[in-house]
Amino acid sequence: MRHDEKKKRDRTAIALALCFSVIAIASVFTVKSGLDKINVQEGDRGSGNPVAEQPVTKRIPTVDSTTNKPQSSSESAYSAPLTGKIIKDFSPNAPIYSKTLDQYMVHNGIDIASPRDTQVKAVADGTVTKVYKDDRYGITIEITHNDGLISSYGNLSTDSLVEAGDVVKKGQVISGVGASALFETLDESHLHFELLQDGKPVNPHDKMKIGA
Repeated sequence: MRHDEKKKRDRTAIALALCFSVIAIASVFTVKSGLDKINVQEGDRGSGNPVAEQPVTKRIPTVDSTTNKPQSSSESAYSAPLTGKIIKDFSPNAPIYSKTLDQYMVHNGIDIASPRDTQVKAVADGTVTKVYKDDRYGITIEITHNDGLISSYGNLSTDSLVEAGDVVKKGQVISGVGASALFETLDESHLHFELLQDGKPVNPHDKMKIGA
């Protein structure tokens, strides 16, 4: 009787031991599988290949720091070539009397009185496209600007400061007031200034403030 009870207890103990062994083995395999998965993911990250990379849905715009900023409404792109009183205004249709020629004739520019050798400055950024001696207005410099407008400076004192092809900035000195204009020799010392668009004269007053 006791022998039978002992056998029964032994079988129960063996069965429990087997159950615990199975559970332990299953746990080991479960933990090992989890560790292997973690190692694979970490290995992929280390190689620079993300396991699950989020798609890019919107590009971040690149801002060019060199892009020109919008010009303030209170700031003009053009400034006067020098300061002085206007002795002969823009008059492309109504003739104005010329003391030098002793006759009335149209005037496609503005004559700004100023002492000899007063600095003459570029009215805006642009490229010097002509430096020459005009039969009427003497030493003349023409600058073409970004909007296609051409500024012309006549009756100058020198043509040695700039030459064709030079890129100039607004306010840069390009010459001085001279006495080279044969058509205006009897007028007081001045700059003869013109603006041209597509070969036609433009009123400088529409682009800048001129006059003392």
